[in-house]
Amino acid sequence: MTSSANPRRPPRGAAWKPRPETLELLAVSGNPINGLGETELRSPSPFFWHPPDKHPWGALQIAARQNLRRCPGAMAAFQAAYEYPELIPVAAHRNEKPAYEWTDAARRFALEHEADAAGIAPMDPTYVFEGYSIEEPWVIVLALAHNYERLKEAPSDETNGVSVCDVGDQYARGTRASYTLANWIRAQGYKADPYPGPMAAALALIPPAIAAGLGELGKHGSLISRQFGSGVRLAGVTTDMPLIPSGRDRFGADEFCATCQVCTQACPPRAISPQKQMVRGVERWYVNFDQCIPYFAENAGCAICIAECPWTRPTVRPKLLDTMARRLAAQDSAE
Repeated sequence: MTSSANPRRPPRGAAWKPRPETLELLAVSGNPINGLGETELRSPSPFFWHPPDKHPWGALQIAARQNLRRCPGAMAAFQAAYEYPELIPVAAHRNEKPAYEWTDAARRFALEHEADAAGIAPMDPTYVFEGYSIEEPWVIVLALAHNYERLKEAPSDETNGVSVCDVGDQYARGTRASYTLANWIRAQGYKADPYPGPMAAALALIPPAIAAGLGELGKHGSLISRQFGSGVRLAGVTTDMPLIPSGRDRFGADEFCATCQVCTQACPPRAISPQKQMVRGVERWYVNFDQCIPYFAENAGCAICIAECPWTRPTVRPKLLDTMARRLAAQDSAE
């Protein structure tokens, strides 16, 4: 495993504890705000990477940024995520084409302009954070793949910024890709708004990514992609251009996570639950905010869980896909 050769990670099984000053900045528990234990379906509340006036962890967010800046190359990598083309006005003349043509054209344009995968989902109110609004009926979700050799260097610190720089690089690609796609759609006469990272805005990206067929939710709380495993970042574009949904892609990641313990054991603060929990009316995988975020803040973003995930390893993923395809086929035939 990569952790055994990575001097920046605590020994596996060691009891990691956050610094007292970090715990003071946690301010309030994030689990109730995230809806842990709630049985009613609702939109998510603004969280850690929203503007500080929308959540109670502004001071902890500042501390996390300060630790990020200690990592070699990190400032430049993340600054690039805020460099994007200016949005153009929506063209007065609307080009008319059937939805299937626009769907093919939009996906092709995205893949030709830095996105590694693209999917389409109808807008759902539960994709929109409380206090925000989105009017467009469609979401185009873009996937940006990590470089696995860089990602597995996680976490970063003042001696090695390789993994966090790769995170910044993918967010920067997502920003450019989403703004470029939005401008292309606007030039056709349709509304379009980009939603890249690393800062959060109105759109929660993982739920529409799942609905758009880009992957399944992993035990570590991140997307697991058929193509890239957990080594993927997301960006989105909302639009009123007529489109056709991609549909979900079930390839066995959820079933695999039910028995796999790699990320739960690799997580230094033990933030990853081995069982699904009820969150805002849905039983799903959930990461304990109060345990995860202090380590995240002290270690420049962490990313250990997605680096360690077996699906992320390029030599392992094809074998997992084959194994799970056979298992799912057997389950379906038994039903």
